[in-house]
Amino acid sequence: MSGLFITLEGPEGAGKSTNREFLAERLRAQGIEVLLTREPGGTPLAERIRELLLTPSDEPMAADTELLLVFAARAQHLTQVIRPALARGCVVLCDRFTDATYAYQGGGRGLSQARIAVLENFVQGDLRPDLTLVFDLPVEVGLARAAARGRLDRFEQEGRGFFEAVRQTYLRRASEEPRRYRILNAAQSLSQVQQDLDAMLGHIVELCRG
Repeated sequence: MSGLFITLEGPEGAGKSTNREFLAERLRAQGIEVLLTREPGGTPLAERIRELLLTPSDEPMAADTELLLVFAARAQHLTQVIRPALARGCVVLCDRFTDATYAYQGGGRGLSQARIAVLENFVQGDLRPDLTLVFDLPVEVGLARAAARGRLDRFEQEGRGFFEAVRQTYLRRASEEPRRYRILNAAQSLSQVQQDLDAMLGHIVELCRG
């Protein structure tokens, strides 16, 4: 069995972390080795960069600074965690990856998609996810769920327009490359979303063993 790289994407409140755990349990029940990780983060150094990115500060962070920090954390994550896991045949389930950069820094911040692509190629080479699950839901639903969790991080404090741009970027990217992406309706109840994941399980297991 070769390694498989699966990413879970979506805006705030979409339930990515919960459903990542659910999918991991299903795959492990099939005898598949699974590694759970997240971005930004995934290593001690990358987690410190995550804290810089998410913690509100009196000093505004320039959009280019934010973009470079995201890719700095990603470079560390790839070297220390993702590439070694894939090399040993593991299925990597990652909560966000470079699609999030296109959505948040590209769509939300308005940075050039071409600039992001240069960094993507520099940091990742030809590595791309094998499968990307996009957990989609209306912005107001996601923001209400995020607010119910408690204190908002630096991104969650952005306005509705920011998150509308994030959502539309995800949907556009999914429409441009339908073979890699699967869109799930994350506005449903958790049990309904997990039924949809179960319906995809055969395809995912086939990819894992293919």
